Amino acid sequence: MPHDRAGLAEFLRHRREALKPEDVGLPRGPRRRTGGLRREEVAALAFMSTDYYSRIEQERGPQPSEQMIAAIAQGLHLSLDERDHLFRLSGHPAPARGVSTEHISPGMLRIFDRLTDTPAEIVTELGETLRQTPLGVALVGDLVSRTGPSRSIGYRWFADPHGRDRYAPADHARLSRLFASGLRELVGKHGPSSRAAAMAEALRGESEEFRVLWDAQIVGERPTELKRFVHPEVGELDLTCQTLLDPESGHSLLVYTAVPGSPSAERLQLLSVIGTSLTSSVVE
Repeated sequence: MPHDRAGLAEFLRHRREALKPEDVGLPRGPRRRTGGLRREEVAALAFMSTDYYSRIEQERGPQPSEQMIAAIAQGLHLSLDERDHLFRLSGHPAPARGVSTEHISPGMLRIFDRLTDTPAEIVTELGETLRQTPLGVALVGDLVSRTGPSRSIGYRWFADPHGRDRYAPADHARLSRLFASGLRELVGKHGPSSRAAAMAEALRGESEEFRVLWDAQIVGERPTELKRFVHPEVGELDLTCQTLLDPESGHSLLVYTAVPGSPSAERLQLLSVIGTSLTSSVVE
């Protein structure tokens, strides 16, 4: 598949100039003159250098990799059709669609970008965190930068010694059943060659607790609306979790809130002041 350098540059410029900062969760400065996004803003949204992104728009540099194109597509909040077009212009086949995709829909991203003062995250079917708000990072640590199987909260729950540190001990047994049940249902849904099946097989070899639960054939466990967190700096937080599901991708937007006036609301406010400085790699 040929790399259409000019077509790629033109498409990127058009999409960048069509977006306003507020469309992608960025503030609009008082002295802003350009109507669209700046190149450095797109580069920051795509987690790449401004120089690298600028060279693509200027029809310079090597052919971008599939990983870079995927990052640009997400940074520009492209739809799946737009993402696929971007891949083809860059000389790559369009990625598969469905629940295996990590491309977040523009609509879900628009909602997420407005949750600046709330703990929230976007997760895959396997519990892999794709995006977190700053307060979400403060609550449970940076989960987006994890790699490999430990990206999944279900895997960490059984395989990581610190995977349960931020959850109330009284909930551990129920959550173990929940994660085992959810993984079994995903294996039933996607089959023995799926990523879910590979994860289950790996956990059977790593965790005796998981192996017992898996052999018990548990299905039908469902998460409760109330989530009880234990934070090392602010203590216990009882938060209500609201979920928005994108059925096409299987992604879920999880938003955590506290009852106004409650001790948890006060602790959440304190956490927003403390920030992420003392958070570490932990759970969901």
